[in-house]
Amino acid sequence: MKPINLKEKHAAFDKRWHPHQIAVVDDMQVILAKIQGEFVWHAHEHEDELFQVLKGTLYMQFRDKTEVVREGELIVVPKGVEHCPATKGGEEVHLLLFEKLNTAHTGDVQHEITQTHYPKI
Repeated sequence: MKPINLKEKHAAFDKRWHPHQIAVVDDMQVILAKIQGEFVWHAHEHEDELFQVLKGTLYMQFRDKTEVVREGELIVVPKGVEHCPATKGGEEVHLLLFEKLNTAHTGDVQHEITQTHYPKI
């Protein structure tokens, strides 16, 4: 039981679109990620996903709209909703995510960017 410094943890890795687990809360995991560009369209059929922007601006794309999530804001993507996180202008965005331990990185979509193991830092 020690405080976790999010800036220090983000500084510990460089990979983009590669989540890193920093804590577990019951059956939920707290994840840090760095993103840049556009991800892959996907959905999580049985899990909600929470994205908090720690640095930069996230463009959470849905099939019918795009929500702009700024630094200090969060967005919850409900289970079953297809989405595609993105950034613009080459900006690197730092995220904190909160999701169930069994949540697949890209849902049912298999892509070269899909990760099956989240390093613990």
